[in-house]
Amino acid sequence: MSSADTVLLDRPGVSLSARLLRSELRLVFGRRRNQVLLVVLALVPVLVGVAIRVSSAEVEPGEGPPFIDRVSGNGLFLAFTALAAVVPFLLPLAVGVVAGDAVAGEAQAGTLRYLLTVPVSRTRVLVVKYGALVVFGAAASFLVAAVGLGLGAALFPTGDVTLLSGTTVSETSAIGRALLVAAYVSVSLAGLSAIGLAVSAFTEVPVAAMATTVVLAITSQILDAVPQLDWLHPYLFSHHWLAFGDLVRDPVPTGTLVDGLQLQAAWIAVALAVAWSRFTTKDVTS
Repeated sequence: MSSADTVLLDRPGVSLSARLLRSELRLVFGRRRNQVLLVVLALVPVLVGVAIRVSSAEVEPGEGPPFIDRVSGNGLFLAFTALAAVVPFLLPLAVGVVAGDAVAGEAQAGTLRYLLTVPVSRTRVLVVKYGALVVFGAAASFLVAAVGLGLGAALFPTGDVTLLSGTTVSETSAIGRALLVAAYVSVSLAGLSAIGLAVSAFTEVPVAAMATTVVLAITSQILDAVPQLDWLHPYLFSHHWLAFGDLVRDPVPTGTLVDGLQLQAAWIAVALAVAWSRFTTKDVTS
């Protein structure tokens, strides 16, 4: 947070939390690095859509990301395909970079000490920072979905959509399901954001916090792919990241989706508790 942003905290008529959040969002979305990450994410549906459009080869079911074999038949599936493609690595990378920088970056730059001179509790600062991370994760998810929907409609035929269960729904319903998928992915990223925030609170080296968060996300997925560790899988924060495929069925089987939301809620609670415990007692030396 810059000194100019901190001046906003003195403005009357708006709650302190709202002014803090506005300043934090300006910081998160104003960084060139984070803007580049969003651009890279937006390019994924573009690259996938153009590749399918110019290719004459048929995509067989099971090849490539989920739903990719359905894109040429209905462009709305490009949104689902793009989200499935970015969830395993690119989205966690983007969120890990931003979350790892949340506290450690300001501590290294020396702005965290300046921020804490404002008459506001550390708990509120932490909540505001987490809120900004959640907004960034949601913005990234919905950006991929929106670009996928728009480009899919531009490059391929659209209309009624045949879901994985064989049921046909209207185009409007399919768009709504794509937005629900983006919302589910946003909740999944909220869990990773909390973990990254906790890691960031333990160091004043942002690169280390970023790398640790991304490595944790990758490690969780690797462990989730090992059959011998099936007893551990239900507790891994990445276990239900791809459960959004159930939203492309009718009726929607809610069991796995609910399990995924509950798992993220548990990880968010634990990670934020760890972050709060560290941040409220941290000796800020920079």
